[in-house]
Amino acid sequence: MSLTPEEERAQKAREKAASRLFSGRVDFLLSAPQLKFLPDPTVPEIALAGRSNVGKSSLLNALTGRKAIARASVTPGRTQELNFFEVGEPTQFRLVDMPGYGFAKAPVKVVERWKNLVKSYLRGRQVLARNLVLVDSRHGLKDVDREMMKMLDEAAVGYRIVLTKTDKIKASALERVANQVAEEARKHPAAFPELHLTSSEKGMGIEALRAAVVADALGENWS
Repeated sequence: MSLTPEEERAQKAREKAASRLFSGRVDFLLSAPQLKFLPDPTVPEIALAGRSNVGKSSLLNALTGRKAIARASVTPGRTQELNFFEVGEPTQFRLVDMPGYGFAKAPVKVVERWKNLVKSYLRGRQVLARNLVLVDSRHGLKDVDREMMKMLDEAAVGYRIVLTKTDKIKASALERVANQVAEEARKHPAAFPELHLTSSEKGMGIEALRAAVVADALGENWS
């Protein structure tokens, strides 16, 4: 959907304001292996979820404009806790890196523990303003993604679907995948209808997603 000139100017202004915010303080706060270790719910939180190896750490680095604030790993499933990052001085909101799902090598008991942690966080965290569900554009939605979407629907947590690694796929294939994912997303009550197409490596879609994250956390009129 194309924007009017006025809407385009407003979008650019939001993107610049969001970039200014992220160019300031962004610090790792803590890792929470259990709910009792969560930080006090004093500011809004935006959580990122996705299958292992979907590019979540790379996207977090791109969003924050840092090279290694989230440690990218070649070993899927490395993130086993809820990792909190604070944005702004004073803190305006937090980004929450959730445990990757869909990994095959982790023991069953470990996977169940991670699932329970995530479910409990989603259902009980009142300051959780939005969730980003990352989907590899080369593969589209998998059953584990659908399970995550259902979990978010049941928890009544609104979420944006973010297609990652769009530079790794041909334009025609990307359009096909995006249409398929968007069509399926419309069947989920908590999913935003619009998709975010991104490439952490090339920077595609990062500014728009950054603006959306800030608006979700602080409100549309934030500047």
